[in-house]
Amino acid sequence: MTGRLIGVGVGPGDPELMTLKAHRLICAAEVVAYPSLAGAQSFARAIAAEAIAADAREIVMDVPMTTAREPAQAAYDAGAAEIATELDAGRDVVCLCEGDPFFYGSFMYLYARLSDCYEVEVVPGVTSITTCAARAGMPLAARNERLTVLPGPLPEDELRARIEGAESVAIMKVGRHLSKIRAVIDALDLTGQAVYVERASLEDEVVCPLADAPIKAPYFSMILLTKGADPWL
Repeated sequence: MTGRLIGVGVGPGDPELMTLKAHRLICAAEVVAYPSLAGAQSFARAIAAEAIAADAREIVMDVPMTTAREPAQAAYDAGAAEIATELDAGRDVVCLCEGDPFFYGSFMYLYARLSDCYEVEVVPGVTSITTCAARAGMPLAARNERLTVLPGPLPEDELRARIEGAESVAIMKVGRHLSKIRAVIDALDLTGQAVYVERASLEDEVVCPLADAPIKAPYFSMILLTKGADPWL
């Protein structure tokens, strides 16, 4: 019999925000897989480090930091092949994913490659959006209100149109797109309603009004915006 592939959401960064199920599965794993960016330390592994057994086999998928899709796709092709070898040998593989596996999660690329041939379980995790909202003390939606989630790399015109038609907005993947996003929000006269959150739940977390945000932002940063009441009241 082949092994199971288990995609585990490890949450936004604080290891205590991993679910009990995620922690249990990682502790018991003989084989653990995870992505890393351009040879750097894997953030997903860093979150789960305490739970990984000393003798567990680790499969590292080194994903290049480039806007081109082909290098990343090749990295996931190679990772899927290595994982398939373990599954064919009857060993379960626990794949670590920052946040939630199916919410902008890297695991979905492995799922697309392997789910037709192997049994796959997906364990949801705490998302960056809910973590940022909690850290900012900023409720995002109630009753029939709508929450719009936007990726920062969207073109400026599309960002503006989608923010204009939204009630509450979470803008993810801010990073190098911060200046563009700030300009759009400022042009809409909504800067006073926006909050900037960086590295939510970690020791070097930053939470502040967007007007006070730094000039540069890391990849793990987000802007939350609600129309209506001042989010800081």
